[in-house]
Amino acid sequence: MPAYYKVLLISLLLGALISAVVMQGEPEGEPVVTIQLAHAVDLEHAVHKSLVYFKTQLQQISEGRMDLKIYASGQLGSERDLIELLQIGSLGMANVSVGPLEAFVPEMQVFSLPYVFDDSAHFWRTLNSELGKELLLAPLNVDLRGMAFFDGGSRSFYTCPKPISSPEDLSGMKIRTMKSQSAVELMRELGASATPISFGELYTALQQGVVDGAENSPITYYKARHYEICKNFTLDEHNSIPGIVMFSEKVWRGLSNQQQQWLQTAMDKTVIFQRKLWASDTQVALDALLAAGINIIRPDKTLFQSRVQDYKDSFIGTPVGEILRRIETKK
Repeated sequence: MPAYYKVLLISLLLGALISAVVMQGEPEGEPVVTIQLAHAVDLEHAVHKSLVYFKTQLQQISEGRMDLKIYASGQLGSERDLIELLQIGSLGMANVSVGPLEAFVPEMQVFSLPYVFDDSAHFWRTLNSELGKELLLAPLNVDLRGMAFFDGGSRSFYTCPKPISSPEDLSGMKIRTMKSQSAVELMRELGASATPISFGELYTALQQGVVDGAENSPITYYKARHYEICKNFTLDEHNSIPGIVMFSEKVWRGLSNQQQQWLQTAMDKTVIFQRKLWASDTQVALDALLAAGINIIRPDKTLFQSRVQDYKDSFIGTPVGEILRRIETKK
């Protein structure tokens, strides 16, 4: 089914749910506003647990006058589908990776570039700065509003036929990437053959040898059980692509200032919760991978950094290059 018709169908199925005002027995007779929120990860994922926490916080802060309906595990389609539903106002909120968002908001491409941040402290110093706020609001041009960045960890390679210790080892290998032009170009720079495949199809693709490996965070590698097939995990941490919680600007404008404030306050609390949960889950995943006998490789990252430096330099003089320059100042 063409993407446009798929989004249209989902939109019709959702109907008027977004703007519906449901009476839930408030003492003052004030209706409860329920926002529809969707994401593509499973119920055990740190992101889903954090959004459940967000729901609880929103209920408490609004004293029961606002609530969430969470559609998990890709019930409403892929992350790109969710972005398009937000744009037309048929969905209130969504959590997606910044990767697919770059097709709508070019500034977001900066997160897909390799070795942009020195470490986690540099990453969060940037996202919590004025630059981070600017990037959250950059999607306003396409009727989207960023509310917060979620920790998505650092992406590293996991492979089936052989371990990766240097860029030369990637030569000729077919590596699954997100459907992101930047991700495809990065693999090309490292000598691999990029193969964009939807995440839901990846386990089978690894089993059948359609691809030789993929790249993701330790949490995703573990929870998706890809370690059952690919026994080599190389912690090269080539980029840090956050998640982003977005609101439909069309739906946002229909809320009162008080409702907007409740949402943002609940989200600010949730960001703190999510970062702690992500860090904890990352350690749990690494411990479990070691216990499962996975070959965890900690390569010399400078070999990978040197290989992609010309690619990063190619952005000098562009808007993305200017963002890179500003990120450098946050070190």
